[in-house]
Amino acid sequence: MRGCLRAALVVNPVTSDMQRNVEAALALVREAAGKGANLVLLGEMALTGMLNNDDPRHDLPLGESIPGPLTSRLSEAARELGIWLGCGLLERDGTRLYDTALLWSPAGNVRLKYRRVQPHWHGRRADPAIYCQGTELCRVETDFGALAFLICGDLWDDDLRARMRALQPDWVLYLFARCFPDGSRDQARWEREELPEYARCVADIGVSLLAASYVSTEGSSEEADAHGGAMVFDHTGAVVAQHPLDTPGILYLECAVPIGSVEKWATPPQGVAHRELALAGRGEPRRSPRFLYAPASASRCAFSMYSRDWCRK
Repeated sequence: MRGCLRAALVVNPVTSDMQRNVEAALALVREAAGKGANLVLLGEMALTGMLNNDDPRHDLPLGESIPGPLTSRLSEAARELGIWLGCGLLERDGTRLYDTALLWSPAGNVRLKYRRVQPHWHGRRADPAIYCQGTELCRVETDFGALAFLICGDLWDDDLRARMRALQPDWVLYLFARCFPDGSRDQARWEREELPEYARCVADIGVSLLAASYVSTEGSSEEADAHGGAMVFDHTGAVVAQHPLDTPGILYLECAVPIGSVEKWATPPQGVAHRELALAGRGEPRRSPRFLYAPASASRCAFSMYSRDWCRK
């Protein structure tokens, strides 16, 4: 029997103070878990920002070992809160660096590790012996479906999208860090120029996608600039919900996976505007997630606590 997904997409603030970033992110993770989330997602290099500048003397000390002090804290948070926790980081493996995503189980174990395949997280002249890519796409089964990672530029790669289609996860967890070249954080420009291209790529994969990015705030470095945001797309590329740019916070999503011929549907929280969206099937009921309720206009809303009604017993 498949359970229900209660996802929290975290847009955490990033400054030049690493410790401050970690504490702020963990506070948002705890807030999300306290509101019922069973999956909490942070963005690409979410706790440091994308500080790498292709100088190994600068970048290697920024890398995090796996396991290491930072990943141990994230593991402890997942175990303490009883959640699935996803986060991106700059991984150091000896003298090699990777743009990596990790997913911890509620037991605190790493169940999915993904190294970005597309290379544009560093410059073209970066030393290929140090700045490295992964090669494999992989998925993990959870109570609420199969999950797989993509990171930022991976989404724009035709071959990787085809491979993700063939992998057939129920959800793509997409970690990104994006900014306009001129530093703009204009929401209307984002929705006009960028969002339709993301939607096109998601539709090409044909799998629902959850996306999260950190937002750089006052005191962050120029290299780590990112305008933030979080998004939920259905498998057709339609935007179900999004969190606005330049605003730390959490985008919540409540949804269920068909688990038989009878489904119970949640009652939306009183006073919160919601819209109902049922996704078309993919041939197998287990690969046909249906959104019960997602925010229609509000970028942030509490979960309905009628959890007993989310799934058929």
